[in-house]
Amino acid sequence: MSFALVRQVGEGHVLKQLDEAAVNLHWAFILGDRRYNESVMPETLEGELLADAARVAVVVSRFNDYLTSHMQIAAERTWQRLGGDDQALTVVHVPGSLELPVTAKKLAETGRYDAVICLGCVIRGETDHYDHVCQQTAKGIRQVGTQTGVPCIFGVITTDTLEQAINRAGGKAGNQGEKAMLAAIEMANLMKKVQGCG
Repeated sequence: MSFALVRQVGEGHVLKQLDEAAVNLHWAFILGDRRYNESVMPETLEGELLADAARVAVVVSRFNDYLTSHMQIAAERTWQRLGGDDQALTVVHVPGSLELPVTAKKLAETGRYDAVICLGCVIRGETDHYDHVCQQTAKGIRQVGTQTGVPCIFGVITTDTLEQAINRAGGKAGNQGEKAMLAAIEMANLMKKVQGCG
């Protein structure tokens, strides 16, 4: 079997055809391991997309609920499709996107959940309020995960127009609720594997 190795040369690319052994030796040399052994492989950890053993909380903003409700439904359907138990899924509603992080943090701190999802929708208006809400929401959701160790998934649509938001809440660009649930389940399972490594 042969592989194509692309090496950057100035502004152009030089393409060389090398067999698998040559590629392995080439990268071993680049990485400084002249004792390269093909049988030694790094441990790889990945989270499965199986919800049967997970507990997840979904925090949903009521602001723009004509869109966030579609995101919530997509998240719940994804949960069920991947084998999640309805009793292991909690849905919490908050007034707006700025309330997502504090609620997510309280849920994560209970120790009952393997992941927390935040679903919201912020559409640019005529003022700078849009930028403030987006920045503070994103920062807060990120901090929940890093401070608690519980994956906190950012499922907030931030768009310039209503049309863009519709496309991300079940239109042409898929559904952010489904994507957030897939990420939550994968991360919940990955964190269990990481904890088992110690």
